[in-house]
Formats: sequence, structure tokens, C-alpha cells
Amino acid sequence: MALSLQEQLLKQGLVDDKKAKQIKQEQRRKTKQGKQKPAEPNEVAERARAARAEQAEKDRQANRERQQEAERKAIAAQIRQLVETHRLERRQGEIDYQFVDAKKIKKILVTSAQQDQLARGRIAIARFGESYELVPANIADKIRQRDEATVVLLNSASEADEDDPYADYPIPDDLMW
Repeated sequence: MALSLQEQLLKQGLVDDKKAKQIKQEQRRKTKQGKQKPAEPNEVAERARAARAEQAEKDRQANRERQQEAERKAIAAQIRQLVETHRLERRQGEIDYQFVDAKKIKKILVTSAQQDQLARGRIAIARFGESYELVPANIADKIRQRDEATVVLLNSASEADEDDPYADYPIPDDLMW
């Protein structure tokens, strides 16, 4: 029977049991380290780093979306406040004023003075929830800066052209569409 080198050294007394066990443990460690791939810890670290980067990007995207939603809500609140504080009273309105909103003809009741101001571009019609409100033209400009679609009607307030050949002819009062 063939004896291993370690057993031969033990028989001759050159090595004691303690030293033999230490050498055996070191050899096992070396073989275990040799079997393990040194690339695995790098792969694991790389995957973990990639997962952290991906999660950070998702978090940034979610944060951007939250900020945009908060900005939209703030703009909507500003528009609502502008319309509520500056809307013009329409209680005594007896004239149907027709305008187009989203390819549909809508009507609101206005006074004759408001009808004239609407035609001259001094006041505008703004969408307010499910209804419409009259607001001054300067407020309509502020609303348009925040959201273009909220202001439904704002006629241009152009002065009478000096070269207009029809400037001397009044527009009939019964001309309504």
C-alpha cells in the first residue's frame, strides 16, 4: 500500500500531527479558492451596481413626474384663482352670445355692454370647470401664459384702421350668427 508523503513524514518523525493538520487545511483552502471563480465577485458587484443605477434612474423619473404633476396642479390653482377673483357679473344678461369651443357652438347670456366689450376685445371668455366666465382681457392674457386652452375667446383689440374704406358705415345691431 502506497503511503502519502505526509504519512511518510509522520512515520519518520520529521513532522508532528499538528503541523500535518495545518498543511492539510492550507491545501484544502487553496483547492477551494482555485475552484471558486474570481470573476464571480466582480460579476455580482457589477450586477448590484447596475441594479442600483437602474433604481436611481427609476426614482429620478418618478420624481420628475411628481414635480410635473405638482406644477400642473399649481398652474390650475393659479388659473382658478384668477378667474374667480376677476370674473365679471352676468346676472342681468339678456343677450345670447354665441362662440365656438371645441368645434361646438356654445351660448352664454351677456349684457349689451358686455357684448360690445367682447366684440372689441376688452373682455374674454374663459373656461371655468364645466361653465364659462367673462374676464378682462389683461387677465385673459395672464391665463393664456399659464394655459392656452383655458381662454376660449379673446377677440383682437385692434384700433380702427385709417385706410378702412368701411369705417364710416356702422355695423348693424341685428347681425348675429
